[in-house]
Amino acid sequence: MKRRNFLRNTAIGVAAAASSPMILTSCSTVKGANDRIVFGHIGLGNRGADELSSYFLRWPDQIRSVAFCDVFQSRREKAMGLAQKSYQEKNIQADLKAYNEFERILDRKDIDAVAITTPDHWHVPLAILAAQAGKHLHVAKPLGLSHPDFVKLAKVCKENKIHFNYGTQQRSYLFMQQAVAMIKNGDIGKVERVDVWCPRVNDVQSPLCIEEPVPAGLDYDRYIGPAPFHPYCPARVDMQSSYFIYDYSIGFIAGWGAHPLDIMVMGIRDQLTGNYTCQGNGGYWAPGGIWDTINSWDTNYEYANGLKLHFMSDEIAQPLVMKYRPKWDGNGTTFFGTKGWISLGRSSASSDIPAIHKALNQTANADGWINGEGAQLVKIFTDTIKGTTPELSPLDEAILSDTISHIGNIAIRTGRKISWDPAAGITTGDEDAMKLFVREKRRPW
Repeated sequence: MKRRNFLRNTAIGVAAAASSPMILTSCSTVKGANDRIVFGHIGLGNRGADELSSYFLRWPDQIRSVAFCDVFQSRREKAMGLAQKSYQEKNIQADLKAYNEFERILDRKDIDAVAITTPDHWHVPLAILAAQAGKHLHVAKPLGLSHPDFVKLAKVCKENKIHFNYGTQQRSYLFMQQAVAMIKNGDIGKVERVDVWCPRVNDVQSPLCIEEPVPAGLDYDRYIGPAPFHPYCPARVDMQSSYFIYDYSIGFIAGWGAHPLDIMVMGIRDQLTGNYTCQGNGGYWAPGGIWDTINSWDTNYEYANGLKLHFMSDEIAQPLVMKYRPKWDGNGTTFFGTKGWISLGRSSASSDIPAIHKALNQTANADGWINGEGAQLVKIFTDTIKGTTPELSPLDEAILSDTISHIGNIAIRTGRKISWDPAAGITTGDEDAMKLFVREKRRPW
């Protein structure tokens, strides 16, 4: 290994340990430091296939991906073929299987962990079942749709000593970890407010849903799963609809918001305590199509300790953020402290303190962009399962950041100021608002 890469990877591990809670519970399957962690993959659409190739297959000495589940036959077979080719090129013998039913993976005693990269409405119900089966959990963002399910998942993980890894890869970026260490060290003083923003939509329009027969090779009933049932149409099961149909998601306020909100939690977890309020406004897709999530938002939160959060979609944020940030990044978190500010985007970092700005941009290219190391996220997770590294993206922090998105969604949909009590898990004084954070599941799920 080149010296530069050794120093980089060592720094990533050290920074992860420094910025994460020490959660080293016993593993359901005891593994030695040199053992490989065996994964099953559930959900192999665009995101699942990309994580498989870009993250999991990158670490053949630490990870073996052996089981592939998707309700689309073509997707699971393609993913299995991708893994087979990768292992053959490395002269690795691997017995790979593809499944339509996720239960087949959960029943296998040789599988240590599962990667859940399904549409959002399946994330937590599947994670609960997998945790009950003793599987450690890598779960794609955003977390899910129903707060009671969050509580149940936390309980099941604790009871079964399950390690959790939230799929917000920006936590593994070295410059993010350096900035968080500076914030925790007090280099910008006490953080008083935060700006958070992310993309609001893809460049597409809401489609019509024209009913058709379910095609061969798709288990449509399992695709719908716990969500309300509707007749099949191709537009209902494409990637965009998994983001923008309210039965499956609350939109990019969570789907993209998970990333910059998670960085806020990573940076100032200790300040995000107690009750908070949220009020704001937003927009929706034009009527007529099947997409019905919020597609823009401008929300303001205030915590009991005085901390303020302004969470915006990108078209609202850009003119405000560019008043202080020298470079626009479509996904970002700015921490304003009593001594100065640090602003972190997916591919950039800025500060009004020159020494901090210089330190965070040591690896930036000539255009000022910084490359991240997303694949480190699952490598760190394997070390967590082995009991040698604390969790980098723990469940309690995933619940914390995802709930912020939901409270913003609720405030916009009700048109009211919402008060959230995280200890009780309720919207205080507003029972009707809480109904938007509780989803009934279709039988038998």
